[in-house]
Amino acid sequence: MALADERHFGRAAARCFVSQPTLSAQIRKLERYLGVSLVERQPRRVALTPAGKEVVERARRVLQESDAIVEVAQGARDPLAGQLRVALIPTVGPYLLPRVAPALQRDLPKLKLLLYEYQTGPLLERLRAGELDVGVLALPVVPMDGLEATVLYEEPFALAVPDSHRLAARKHVGIDDLRDETLLLLEDGHCLRDQALEVCSHVDVHEAQDYRATSLETLRQMVAAGHGVTLLPELAIAAPIGATRGLEIRPFDAPPPSRTIGAVWRKSTTRSAAIEAIAATVRAALREDKNR
Repeated sequence: MALADERHFGRAAARCFVSQPTLSAQIRKLERYLGVSLVERQPRRVALTPAGKEVVERARRVLQESDAIVEVAQGARDPLAGQLRVALIPTVGPYLLPRVAPALQRDLPKLKLLLYEYQTGPLLERLRAGELDVGVLALPVVPMDGLEATVLYEEPFALAVPDSHRLAARKHVGIDDLRDETLLLLEDGHCLRDQALEVCSHVDVHEAQDYRATSLETLRQMVAAGHGVTLLPELAIAAPIGATRGLEIRPFDAPPPSRTIGAVWRKSTTRSAAIEAIAATVRAALREDKNR
């Protein structure tokens, strides 16, 4: 499985905490045992044979079930204890976690969260492969086969403009006010990019073709420098995060454009009680934060 994921004997060996010759010897031993080649060995390239690909897929299911046995036993003792592998998309994690981490530690002290950050596509791949227990990302997820989801919160967008921009003098803005503006967006792979394009789809905005940011923080700085405008989600503009010199944030007229953030997990998981407890704690923590 490591070799299939890494496509490189050295990296796969490091991932398995063995030397490269040891990994290579074990792969050959497995091939002799099965009587079939699993790996095509070429200079600077590793590929799986058709048989190798099928073996890897079955191996993933075997290891998922093996982990599930441990999880069943652990869950029987205490469903809200043990480790839980949680991944968040980059436009959610840095802004959600500071608000909910204290509540999670307080309400679920026996639950150890192993936190990861992936864009939506890789996150869902790892979730389906059993490498993650739950993902926090924008809904809806398509397709949902084999997955379940629950809404955590609705997040309005606001408009970020340079402080010298014509819209900086407004208290509120409308979608039509974006006509002919230069829109700065994240690079491909970020769902927020697609959401921003959808919000602006019925007005004539110009996407900056020579620049696509890798993070919201870079977008924020580019707007402050006067290179265009952008849409930011609510949690990313609240103080102290949103305090950027040269940047002004303006809310949209009601009802504002928004996105839905939720938790997604496999239907077959044995950790549903822990996942639902986390979801409930996140919702409660955000309500408390908003009421302060």
